[in-house]
Amino acid sequence: MKFFVDTAEIADIRELNDLGMVDGVTTNPSLILKSGRDILEVTKEICDIVSGPVSAEVIATEADAMIAEGRKLAAIAPNIAVKLPLTWDGLKACKVLTGEGHMVNVTLCFSANQALIAAKAGATFISPFIGRLDDINLDGMDLIADIRTIYDNYGFETQILAASIRSVNHVLESARIGADVMTAPPEVIRKLAAHPLTDKGLETFLKDAAKAGIKIV
Repeated sequence: MKFFVDTAEIADIRELNDLGMVDGVTTNPSLILKSGRDILEVTKEICDIVSGPVSAEVIATEADAMIAEGRKLAAIAPNIAVKLPLTWDGLKACKVLTGEGHMVNVTLCFSANQALIAAKAGATFISPFIGRLDDINLDGMDLIADIRTIYDNYGFETQILAASIRSVNHVLESARIGADVMTAPPEVIRKLAAHPLTDKGLETFLKDAAKAGIKIV
């Protein structure tokens, strides 16, 4: 499974990219606001760091305006994936932009039917929001599983990008089901390395090393 990091913070992207933990980046207006940076400037910097897809989201809601914004974002770098909302106008824009050869990430997906029509419109990525479904007492993993089944049934090439990931369990379950990509905040990716038994074992080894007077250098 590919790992995208869901942030616009340059320091976090650099650290994770240097570790080989970043196959791409997703951003949205909220993350751009949090970074305090100009969208075009910070997106260009991210694209210079990461070789994989970098999702940059339009703010227009009407198809022609989305297409215009998408073209401007795509001009930033070859690895831009234009991020469009899963609305009828968003699907119209998706069809045009993918027809022009641009990557498109269709976001805010909450049903398998939405994912189906996004694939029909040529989406490069579909972003089902797991955490937000969990927030209203629906199982976001059921949606990932339904989309996986539908896409496999008909050979759709649209990649399932598990989004709104809140925990390491979301990552694990997405991988089990077969999501192509997951995007998560930096802190969730770091937590994938954590386990209390690892910490306990390391503590024991260090105590024994000190008692034995072990020195490597």
